[in-house]
Amino acid sequence: MEINEPQNNVKYDVIIYGASSFTGKLVLEYFFINHLNDPQLTWAIAGRNHKKLMQALAETRKSNPEHNNTEIPIIIADCHNELSLNQLAKQAKVILTTVGPYAKYGSKLVSACIENGTDYCDLAGETQWIRKMIDRHQEKAEQTGARIVHACGFDSIPSDMGVFYMQEIAREKYQKPLMKIQLFVKAMRGGASGGTIASILNVIAESRADRNIARTVSHPYSLNPKNKQTGPDTRDQNTITHNRDLDCWTAPFFMASINTRIVRRSNALMNFNYGEDFSYTESTICGKKASGWIKAIFLTLTLGLFLLGSANRITRKYFIEKLLPKPGQGPNKEQRNNGFFKLIMLGRTKDGERLSIEVTGDRDPGYGSTSKILSETAICLASDKIDTKGGIWTPASALGGKLLLRLQTNAGMTFKIL
Repeated sequence: MEINEPQNNVKYDVIIYGASSFTGKLVLEYFFINHLNDPQLTWAIAGRNHKKLMQALAETRKSNPEHNNTEIPIIIADCHNELSLNQLAKQAKVILTTVGPYAKYGSKLVSACIENGTDYCDLAGETQWIRKMIDRHQEKAEQTGARIVHACGFDSIPSDMGVFYMQEIAREKYQKPLMKIQLFVKAMRGGASGGTIASILNVIAESRADRNIARTVSHPYSLNPKNKQTGPDTRDQNTITHNRDLDCWTAPFFMASINTRIVRRSNALMNFNYGEDFSYTESTICGKKASGWIKAIFLTLTLGLFLLGSANRITRKYFIEKLLPKPGQGPNKEQRNNGFFKLIMLGRTKDGERLSIEVTGDRDPGYGSTSKILSETAICLASDKIDTKGGIWTPASALGGKLLLRLQTNAGMTFKIL
């Protein structure tokens, strides 16, 4: 069923935009398995290419033959066509989009959702673009009531919701927030996708071309409201470091540059509920003694060479882009199902009380877990009673405990005190 005419009334709780993309197909499968013919949740899929959407549906039905005859509504909308995006936004409570890089393909959809008072969530890990959306649309979103929630995948929900969970426990246990939290990637298994690689390369290319964008990407508080962009944190870890709390060597974590900004924005949007002197950092555990030191050096050098090669147009085009997965490519089903992530988070209050938690996911972080996390974020926006008003939010500041419960109940995530 193809819908091209504008609708006067909302028809769907959630519309999955980009359902034929690599991650979009995983989100489609999640909704297909868990919410097909669900009387409590109406949904549809959307994109610019009807043939590809039909093919995505056919693949999903093939994997789930018991539902072969069930119709899924299809809506055609082009990310560059404002009229079609407005027609799309009018039909949904929530637009869930997987179409990135968002700096290239996402701006007009955000604008359409805000114009129509439609809630929205995405997988954006592009700091410079999120900053642009805040500057361009915050006031209008407040007026129309649209709740825009960026970074709803592995970047940055485990970080953002992990900190939220820790602070809730700390207030209950110590009657005060944690002044400092450190996240460490303990273990992670999963393949890379071309869509994610394309987003990373686009951030690097834009930063290289525009010094203002480079400053935005590197500023530790760049996503905070303009008058709240100060704090104790400086640049992200960019070399090997020995951590005394864990007595091990650590290396930079390549997603810290977006995760830390989202967590700090959450704190600012929640009226500095974590404290104005709250500090948050991320890194990767490499191990103890000489072996840990060698691994830390290897990871740091590998990341440095990738960033250096990606910053140069020639090496990016003829080496990086050719060696890494292209958009539409990613880990297979076995790799996704066998994947996982395990994060350790250490916190302490001003008075020295300590708290540690473990955050885990039961699928590969970038796709198996991300597709479930993003889906539950959209459903939370559509179905749960949330007091949050219109504006551009983070997952923790917009959805808080309601999303935390969904992640643990439905998305295969755990938050456990150690």
